[in-house]
Amino acid sequence: MENRNIFWIFGILQSITLGAIIYLIFRSLNMISEIEVIGADTQILLSTLFPLFLLIVEYTIYSKD
Repeated sequence: MENRNIFWIFGILQSITLGAIIYLIFRSLNMISEIEVIGADTQILLSTLFPLFLLIVEYTIYSKD
């Protein structure tokens, strides 16, 4: 039970960090480039769904044992 709580704490922290990194990378690319690299809606979508997908995959792998 304690391992599951630790998994959720660090899994959520990892997902938030990954989402922030993805968001900041695309934001920086948009600021540097003369044309828009990616739209704001797609940027937010990628920043939330990709880390969420990875968290779900990690949970399914972790919960198999």
